Amino acid sequence: MKLLTHCAAATMQADTTQPYGLIEDAALVVEGERLCWVGPRSELPSELVQQCRETHDCGGALVTPGLIDCHTHLVYGGDRAHEFELRLNGATYEEIARRGGGIASTVQATRSATPEALMAQSRVRLKQLLREGVTTLEIKSGYGLALAPERKMLQVARALGQDFAVDVRTTFLGAHALPPEFAGLADQYVDEVLRMLSLLHAEGLVDAVDGFCEGIAFSPAQVTRVFEAARALNLPVKLHAEQLSDSGGAALAASYQALSCDHLEWLSEAGADAMAKADTVAVLLPGAFYFLRETKVPPVDLLRRKGVPMAIATDCNPGSSPCTSLLLMLNMACTLFRLTPEEALTGVTRHAASALGLKDRGVLAAGMCADLVLWNVKRPAQLAYGLGANPCIKVIYRGEPR
Repeated sequence: MKLLTHCAAATMQADTTQPYGLIEDAALVVEGERLCWVGPRSELPSELVQQCRETHDCGGALVTPGLIDCHTHLVYGGDRAHEFELRLNGATYEEIARRGGGIASTVQATRSATPEALMAQSRVRLKQLLREGVTTLEIKSGYGLALAPERKMLQVARALGQDFAVDVRTTFLGAHALPPEFAGLADQYVDEVLRMLSLLHAEGLVDAVDGFCEGIAFSPAQVTRVFEAARALNLPVKLHAEQLSDSGGAALAASYQALSCDHLEWLSEAGADAMAKADTVAVLLPGAFYFLRETKVPPVDLLRRKGVPMAIATDCNPGSSPCTSLLLMLNMACTLFRLTPEEALTGVTRHAASALGLKDRGVLAAGMCADLVLWNVKRPAQLAYGLGANPCIKVIYRGEPR
């Protein structure tokens, strides 16, 4: 056993009257990969202290659960910096698309990249997230849009989780966009998505299934077919929903007990009601909102009123959120969406864990994963306050320093 003392602990537990579940003078006991005791140091049982073979003085650091980035597209080929420059010089999205840009350019780059090249590019992005205390993240496919490149993306995502001290959850996003060879043939492409899902699941590459329900992507009827296939395989679902319009995707996803609905700028009250009843997490993505210069803010007050849990994520992707800083997303969630710092931190710990269907992390409590971050700050709000700051001192992953 290991004892951590001389720290404050933001436990992020819901059943406490203290903001952040904060314990000012805390002690934590780690046994193997789990926490076995968390509480005020004055209440630490003496018999537990005697069993600890190591004692670590945290030097007054703030301790939080390991951060969780619950929505990323981290594995992809190439970049779209040139398109960014074109847009700023007046080119429209349609003009860029006609030149072969947009998601089609990322699909082409991802398809042509070797697994080694994809791995090398993705490792750089992952390391940046890890430096800020991320211990769990989701990685979606969806830039292959055919069996072999989708498999390649998911295999690289799995390999990242094996090469680094981080838990990677993989999500199949075959229903992300129409590939060029299926232009005008959305229903036929959905047939192919279902075939891919069955094969990739059989290969052990899929933890969850996602889709993009929008006028420029897939209809509710087409998403329903994907969700039915996921249900048959006993896979949880989630959905890119109500980003550009109110398509009814959130209510549809909630009817399948979706883990999360993501983006949600155009979410209706009916959609929020459905999410609340299904305990579906709202994943807010301020990086995409900022990068695309959107003006329609997600209905945060509605989500609060309905009791829908809110998570925060980077949405790391080449087209709309080329971001590898979850701490920056905390600040953006507060400044752009008016979340409180406590809501934002909860959104990358407890609620982010729920968005991935993980019940063993996101809070500091006995029995939970010993994924911890030590920060050089006095108050938890400072994590959302600093622009470009990274006060991370140390990350403990599964009970061991990373």
